[in-house]
Amino acid sequence: MPRSENVEPRPGDLVAVRLPAGPAWVRLVADVWSAGAALLPLDVRSPAPEVGALIERARPTIVVDGEGVTRRAPPTGDRELALVVPTSGTSGEPKPVELTRRAVRAAVEGSAEALGSGPDDPWLSCLTPAHVGGLLVLLRGALLGTPVIAHRGFDPAAIARERKARFVSVVPTMLGRLVRAGADLSRFRAILVGGAELPASLREQAERAGARIVQTYGLTESCGGVVYEGRPLRGTRVRLDPLTSEILLEGPTLMRGYRGSKDRPFTNAGWLRTGDVGRIDDGGRLRVEGRLDDLIVTGGEKVWPEEVERALRPHPKVADVAVAGRPDDEWGTRVTAFVVPADPADPPGLEELREQAARSLPRFKAPRELVVVDRLPRTPSGKVRRSRLAAPSEPPSASEPPSAE
Repeated sequence: MPRSENVEPRPGDLVAVRLPAGPAWVRLVADVWSAGAALLPLDVRSPAPEVGALIERARPTIVVDGEGVTRRAPPTGDRELALVVPTSGTSGEPKPVELTRRAVRAAVEGSAEALGSGPDDPWLSCLTPAHVGGLLVLLRGALLGTPVIAHRGFDPAAIARERKARFVSVVPTMLGRLVRAGADLSRFRAILVGGAELPASLREQAERAGARIVQTYGLTESCGGVVYEGRPLRGTRVRLDPLTSEILLEGPTLMRGYRGSKDRPFTNAGWLRTGDVGRIDDGGRLRVEGRLDDLIVTGGEKVWPEEVERALRPHPKVADVAVAGRPDDEWGTRVTAFVVPADPADPPGLEELREQAARSLPRFKAPRELVVVDRLPRTPSGKVRRSRLAAPSEPPSASEPPSAE
């Protein structure tokens, strides 16, 4: 594996890196930042055709991978660019998001301010650097001089042995594994959880184990989480579209645009359209309801997959669950539950789940179809790929778990 010393970026370079997670990333990110270059992380788990298509679209000037360092072109002269990060691609091919140095600095400094973390508070890096959440942990070292302890992936046992780190970022799936492993979570000053919905029951379990949970909301397009516990970071503003309740964001961390694309998901006033629907509660905190594209309209009624999932998770026979809509001749779309059973030999029945859902939801929101699966298809950050679930012609295929590197 090439060492970071072999990377000699210049201002205006875009350095594409496809290397496994680990300590080498700490120095590499710092080297690229200090050189005035930009970084394009490539996921080592992605198939070669997908990586090739992303490189073709993003046009990096340097490529670093397991075979060495290759300069493909001279620097572009674009000294404002800091990161080109692919979106998670839950509903289509990933889009390369351009984030400026100003946006990255605002995100890192705003987070540190909100958490009260200083340059002497070590961070644990266990998320993949191929996504913005993992990169932001590494960038704390490059921008703030914060010590970063980088693991070679997510390993609950290794995290349980970690004693120096005071902060860590994880996705809900990882938090669940830490809780089940009995890890001492009280030694962290804060555990940031983002990337997917955090079930209330899991949060309660983690907090009983001593964890201080900080639930974050944001997108790759907003340079990661910019809303902590429902409150925006300094400089970020949140409002809802008056017609659709779509969450709109404005502030210094927003992306410059999609690389190689004229697609601009902004209002005329410069607010980012997130594609998420939310509400503001009585305490003024943002609550995320779900994705606009995931809304199920069944028999003329609106159903959010997340609310049905929350209703079904407490059932003792349910280990994991996701909900999506499938075409239906009578209802237009039928609410379908995809369940990983706690005991494969004794899965729940449809009527059991309908009764469970009816305890907290109107009957029309209860699932009308049940599909038992071994594992749910998720992105590396833990988001459910609902587009795969919705296809009626084939069973959902599972992805690698978020811990894979």
